Amino acid sequence: MNEENMVEEKVLQAQIERLQAEVAELQCRQQDDQKDMTFHFRGEMQDALSYVCGQRQAGVKEEEVVSKLEAEVEQLEEDLKRQTQMNGVSLTSCTTKTLRRTSRKCVQEFSVSGHCFDLDFQVEFQISEFKQGQRSERTISNLNVVIDAGDLQCLGSFLSGVEESSDLLLLFRTLRTFSDRCDDRCRTFQHFQEKYPSIVSLPGGHRSEVMTLNHPELPGCVLLIHWSVEVSREGGVTPKINLLTKIPERALQLFPSQPVGGAAEAFQSLLRILGPEAAVESLIRAVGLSQDTDVTSEQR
Repeated sequence: MNEENMVEEKVLQAQIERLQAEVAELQCRQQDDQKDMTFHFRGEMQDALSYVCGQRQAGVKEEEVVSKLEAEVEQLEEDLKRQTQMNGVSLTSCTTKTLRRTSRKCVQEFSVSGHCFDLDFQVEFQISEFKQGQRSERTISNLNVVIDAGDLQCLGSFLSGVEESSDLLLLFRTLRTFSDRCDDRCRTFQHFQEKYPSIVSLPGGHRSEVMTLNHPELPGCVLLIHWSVEVSREGGVTPKINLLTKIPERALQLFPSQPVGGAAEAFQSLLRILGPEAAVESLIRAVGLSQDTDVTSEQR
């Protein structure tokens, strides 16, 4: 065998070894995928997926497997719909990747996207499962949260804290509560804009934190309702509603000095006694912005 043939043989041998390594890696991935399937599914779903992957059992017909799979999928869809209605969290995608697997430890990486009402989110985290005999323990780590919202200032501290603690339950519970409080604000603002269209305006839209009340007979006289929803680092959700006034000096002469000067404090008292909607309604009537204003305007 000449030198040229020996070189060619070495090249071919290297290619064969490289291909064998790739085949071994693919076989390992296939085994991991099958183990992941076993990890995520049980019962009829696991049997059906095993059949699809080629792990057929003797005496089992394809029609029977498909029928059981369809029934299982329908049940899962019903469960998912019920959970979404209960907690307000809807998932749009979920991907998993096995990072490490041994006889005693399994580490998987998850990427989950979805929305909680109008709040879009993407969450990435790792789950490590440790087995000790018949018992197993799972821990969550490397939590990373991305929220698609107009103003993240109120959520910034909370998100930093929840990423440090890797507390998924606190994350989704707080997002649900935060979304509920924002929805309360949106519904209230919409209610007053529809009831008093010539008086109420929402400069930032229905999802805005500010609602303005314009006096029809006093140009430049504006009352602003600032309604923010604050979230603490520990996950506490607190709505804060304040009254701000923008009244020209000439307009102040038409009001008794004490009610205007103490309007913000009086509004806070109304909030504690009546709640947001009734307090705003009382404010509108107290300064002469009654429902009759819009009714008379429409009749004209």
